[in-house]
Amino acid sequence: MDSLKESVVKAMDGKDVELFPFIPYILQDLWEIGSDPEIITALIQKHFSDTANIEVLDLGCGKGAVSVKLAKNLSCKCLGIDAIPEFISFAEKKAIEYGVEMLCMYKVGDMREMISSLPEFDAIILGSIGPVFGDYLATLTRLSKCLKRGGAVIIDDGYIDNGSKFTHPLMQKKHEIISQVNKAGMQLAEERIVDKNYIIDVEDRIFILLKSRCEELIVKHPEKSRLFEDYILKQKQEGEVLKKQVVCSTMLIKNW
Repeated sequence: MDSLKESVVKAMDGKDVELFPFIPYILQDLWEIGSDPEIITALIQKHFSDTANIEVLDLGCGKGAVSVKLAKNLSCKCLGIDAIPEFISFAEKKAIEYGVEMLCMYKVGDMREMISSLPEFDAIILGSIGPVFGDYLATLTRLSKCLKRGGAVIIDDGYIDNGSKFTHPLMQKKHEIISQVNKAGMQLAEERIVDKNYIIDVEDRIFILLKSRCEELIVKHPEKSRLFEDYILKQKQEGEVLKKQVVCSTMLIKNW
């Protein structure tokens, strides 16, 4: 199993663990790091009749954009877990700013270790964090232990069209995902596919911000210039994959 730092760097599309302490600086201009809070809010609102009485677990919560907006719009209780202390501090400040500090709780830690001691939740969110727990079967099997019967796992991810010849080490084809969901005893209840033009706009905007911060770090730490140059290149490559090669979607998977 990857170390915590390796896992975080991979989730951020990096490849060198030395990047870990610089992630807060690189991402300082972004609150919404991956998932679209509006899509997740709409899914939860549709599939849960009484949102004020549900509890949501946001794994890899980043700076709390999803959980804070969920609590604000749906009055649900949220627990967010992330490995980066600076992200958690930012999320706590945002919860206060939005007036939902009584509904949102945040913890710093390794979700892979913490998951075994958590209570059951109505909904669990994995927002653009990659295969931290393994493939879909391994992930859903692991999460089922803290998911209520009738609850849902919401996964924001990219997958490869069934007829595509494209391959990626961290992505599967749609039919493989569905098969693994069913083997886990769950069912894909709804999927929201993200418009390609939206993906292009977002990826281009994010890349400009990340590239600018990496260039600042190159000036500050010239001895580590290759580290940041490689990250800029990796971000550009992964951005092109999202824009051209894969389907970006948010899936709500029910635990019947």
